[in-house]
Amino acid sequence: MAKQQDELVFLPLGGCGEIGMNLNLYGFGPPNKRQWIIADIGVTFGDASTPGVDIIMPDISFIEERKDKLLGIVLTHAHEDHMGALARLWPRLKCPVYATPFTMYLVRDRLSEVGLLGDVPLNQMDLGSRFQIGPFDLELMTLTHSIPEPNAVIIRTPGSTILHTGDWKIDDGPVLGQAVDAAAYTALGDAGVDAIVCDSTNVFSPGMAGSEEDVAAELTKVIGEYQGRRIAVAAFASNVARLSSVIEAARLHERSVCLVGRSMHRMVDAARATGVLKGISPLLDEEEAASMPDGHVLYLCTGSQGEPRAALSRIASGTHRNVSLSKGDVVIFSSKIIPGNEKGIFALQNELADQGIEIITEKMRPIHVSGHPCRDELKAMYKWTRPTLAIPVHGERRHLLEHAKLAKSLGAKRAIAPHNGEMILLSPGKPKIIDLVRSGRLHEDGGVIVRADDNGLRQRRKMSFAGHIGVSLVIDKSGKLIGGPEPRISGWAEGEDGAHIENLLDEMADLSEKAFRTLSKNQRRDEDIAEEKLATAIRRFFRNLGFKRPIVEVTVIKI
Repeated sequence: MAKQQDELVFLPLGGCGEIGMNLNLYGFGPPNKRQWIIADIGVTFGDASTPGVDIIMPDISFIEERKDKLLGIVLTHAHEDHMGALARLWPRLKCPVYATPFTMYLVRDRLSEVGLLGDVPLNQMDLGSRFQIGPFDLELMTLTHSIPEPNAVIIRTPGSTILHTGDWKIDDGPVLGQAVDAAAYTALGDAGVDAIVCDSTNVFSPGMAGSEEDVAAELTKVIGEYQGRRIAVAAFASNVARLSSVIEAARLHERSVCLVGRSMHRMVDAARATGVLKGISPLLDEEEAASMPDGHVLYLCTGSQGEPRAALSRIASGTHRNVSLSKGDVVIFSSKIIPGNEKGIFALQNELADQGIEIITEKMRPIHVSGHPCRDELKAMYKWTRPTLAIPVHGERRHLLEHAKLAKSLGAKRAIAPHNGEMILLSPGKPKIIDLVRSGRLHEDGGVIVRADDNGLRQRRKMSFAGHIGVSLVIDKSGKLIGGPEPRISGWAEGEDGAHIENLLDEMADLSEKAFRTLSKNQRRDEDIAEEKLATAIRRFFRNLGFKRPIVEVTVIKI
């Protein structure tokens, strides 16, 4: 038998066809003996379509079944959509983790919360490190993004060089950290890049994303315009450069800063501990800030996306323990609206406005820039690296297809816009999709991780739309009805006097009793059969009504 040839493959399990929940696999070796690494392992968040579910992760069953061949997890940066699933899914994978100092600080923090800190092999890598994981020769290359220490990863295997960008932008004035080294990327392109796996988020946006340095200047100007008034700034806690800019702007206008929200404290602690954030003015605690004159304090808050449990929402509703705002105060949203969060953000802003609080957003002043590459930045990256193959990731389907089109116009010979679960052969030979593996979503529900098609979650979704009908009745050993039927309705509109529900309950009681009496003696004695027959009759009743198909549950109790 001929010896199988080594192959390099790329397999996204999350982040293609969506923004968030990034998980990418690289495999090398003969098809039956491939060794694997994971680049990022992130989450996304639940919405109205997933009631009760806050955290959603990629289905990792493919690599879980091959975990004996999994050599490590490499994290490009510390955003939740790139590392938020690590602590939750590591027990299923049990492999080493590699990250730079700031990211590793937050990894340790998360692992400690779930009691795994001593179990996970952690490898802290310096910025710019080059290291070996099995057959993978990896090198970290600095980029700029909206969090400290974002890294592209150069993945070298015999005969191939792949550039995995992670999230990035080109910022010549990043406030914190290093600017993008164009010469280094050009040198990489000179040496030859077989494929680039690249961020697609802003592919439809012309120009450049903009610089944190410019945002810092504008924030300083805006904060200076409200002397004598209490100010709160809402920002993404992970954007430590933005936090630094706000703190410096406050100092310049003789204001002291108070951090409000757990994530703010977590990120500032991480940035200080790893040397990212140095020499900032002392920060107030909430009790100290409450005693300060209005014109001498600035609150730096979580909750820019209208999250109901975040600091700013609690401040707006008057339920925060220590911080309050009132008429004449100012709230600056130094953030963008993430698609899907519009309703919550507008509700929060309306609540603030109704109290006479002035609101300033990035639509009104240039107080936010994106952390992802716009078209001119993508053009620059392709000019520097000149990849043969482009694989767009980190975007909805329309983003990936547009990025593939753009890449080919910029000199890439081929472009493949993958779906999650599509395995791409990178080398040897012509790149192509060679397999389709199981992908999907895992939902964390009450501390339990289940597949998205879990029966309990399906029932909850149905219940949220159509409610729940329960009927209970009691029989004796002979099958004689001695109690009930007792119907219950949950999740239905009651109306002003509740008459609609009362009439419906009466109809269901009559229906259930008639259905029970049509059963044979043997059927009445068997609780399972009786429950099934009555549930079928009730479902038929609601189907004939034509306006709802609720969850129906019948309980027969034999005494």
